Amino acid sequence: MNTYPFTPRTLVFAVLSAALLGGCASFSEDGGFDAIQSAAQSRLQKDVAWSRDEARRSASQARVDALLAQPLSADDAVQIALLNNPGLQAAFNTLGIAEADRVAAQRLPNPGFSIGRMTQGTGVEWERSLHLNLAALLTMPMRADIEQRLFEQTRRALVLDVLRLAAETRKAWVVAVAAGQTATYQRQAMDAAEAGAELARRMAQVGNWSKLKQAREQSFYADAALAVARAEQAKLAARERLVRLMGLPDSGKLQLPERLPDLPTSVPMLPDVEQRAMDSRIDLQVVKQQAETLARNLDLTRSTRLINVLELGIVNNGSNEEPQKRGYEISFELPIFDFGESRVVAAESRYRQALERARETAVNARSEVREAYAMQQNQYAIARHLRDEVVPLKQRISEENVLRYNGMLIGVFELLADARSQIASVNAAIEAQRDFWLADADLAMALVGTPGKMAIANVSSAPAAAGGGH
Repeated sequence: MNTYPFTPRTLVFAVLSAALLGGCASFSEDGGFDAIQSAAQSRLQKDVAWSRDEARRSASQARVDALLAQPLSADDAVQIALLNNPGLQAAFNTLGIAEADRVAAQRLPNPGFSIGRMTQGTGVEWERSLHLNLAALLTMPMRADIEQRLFEQTRRALVLDVLRLAAETRKAWVVAVAAGQTATYQRQAMDAAEAGAELARRMAQVGNWSKLKQAREQSFYADAALAVARAEQAKLAARERLVRLMGLPDSGKLQLPERLPDLPTSVPMLPDVEQRAMDSRIDLQVVKQQAETLARNLDLTRSTRLINVLELGIVNNGSNEEPQKRGYEISFELPIFDFGESRVVAAESRYRQALERARETAVNARSEVREAYAMQQNQYAIARHLRDEVVPLKQRISEENVLRYNGMLIGVFELLADARSQIASVNAAIEAQRDFWLADADLAMALVGTPGKMAIANVSSAPAAAGGGH
């Protein structure tokens, strides 16, 4: 019974295909990075650079310095991160690794050469042999196809990393600006509370104010001072997170605007938001391509399950007294103890695992984009309500109280309490505005990919085993 799965015609075809593949296998000039640059331009309208040498690194640094010389907008912060984030630059090198694997899979396996010298009495015998790994040669087209798919999968995953970094940087910028704005208003509230506490102390000294009322004003001041300390801490943490995402050594050059951008006049309605996500999410494309790669790997594993080592050798033996002997030999392992079932079962399990993960990704994608869209719409409604209703109402109350204070109808403490209430409403409006911009960034990310990290499965182990054996 012939257990070898390839016919002579298949052998000839595989050798010719491998020769053609090996002849055209070379590294691309851009390393496959042009596709990532194009995706960043089309989806973000931003540039992304891979600093592979000192010239590119210097150009990126010059652009970063120019952007840092002025107050930083959200778009500028995203641009700096895409040029300067060290984690992203490290991730780009996986593209070089994937291309190296792709090129290696398209090149002919190196032949082996051995030479031996043996003596018997006065006779000397030389043995020379040239051998080639036929298993690697026969599976070369399939392995090349698998590595090409892995290369494309790596590029898509890197595009997702770029988009994820852009979204996280934009959110960090929003949080940092809002934290600074909140800290400013908290200091104003503390100034008002400090004035009230000082006035209460003086009035208590002359006997015009009770100890209870003085303690209440002092408590307001203590709470306001605590709120300022916490706001300053949140401001520092937010700035440092933004600095890390942009890859800056420190926050000395970081200039942020004093307030968040105004709310848009309206937000678009997206009745087909789920379908948009299904059409554009890169993580869905990655898991689909991963499943296709594992399917190809499963076919390769089944084809080579009985072949671990298959070599073709050319033998040239000769001695000083006998004519040379020439010929060829084929060597392979006998599938007596291991019939390759373990590799086939492992490949089938990886393939089924990829299918279930693809289904899980699709289910999660629909849920994530629905949640993000609802959150954006709700946060916009809340922020508009605070901006258009609550804050103007507090402002009108404050203006009326000032008139009453000027007419000596209310005292200074009532006026200070009203000022604290107005500042609290402004802080609530700032937080709602911040939450809207965060929700808007989350929706943009949900339309292109999940915020979670993606793991790229190792699907090249089985072809390597088929080609090289144990």
